Amino acid sequence: MHKNGPHERITSMTPSDSTRPAPEEIKELLQETSSSSQKAGKSPDPKGGRGLDFLYDIPLQISVEVGRSKVLLRDLLKMGEGYVIELDKLAGEPLDLYVNSRLIARGEAVMVGDKFGIRLTDVVSTSDRIENLG
Repeated sequence: MHKNGPHERITSMTPSDSTRPAPEEIKELLQETSSSSQKAGKSPDPKGGRGLDFLYDIPLQISVEVGRSKVLLRDLLKMGEGYVIELDKLAGEPLDLYVNSRLIARGEAVMVGDKFGIRLTDVVSTSDRIENLG
């Protein structure tokens, strides 16, 4: 186990609530960024102070949910190959697309080569996405 010396500083990797910008501030930044990039015809300068270009390379976790179900522990222990779990969605209902556990869009399953994909049919508005950040 590594012990910290008297001159080492311990820093947290998770932002505290005091360092996280409020959703209103993020919305303002996004509006400024999009309007300034449209006027200039290019991406805003990340060294310009309030540009958001530095955020574009942050990896995000995307997941698609087909449906949900609740099971009893006894049923979970009985599960084996071939066991069928009934989900709460009907066949043909749109799938839910989550980014970092937040609902962003709904869509339909498609094949992309030999893999599954999702064609978005309903996307949550930008303002609603920003409000749900906090």
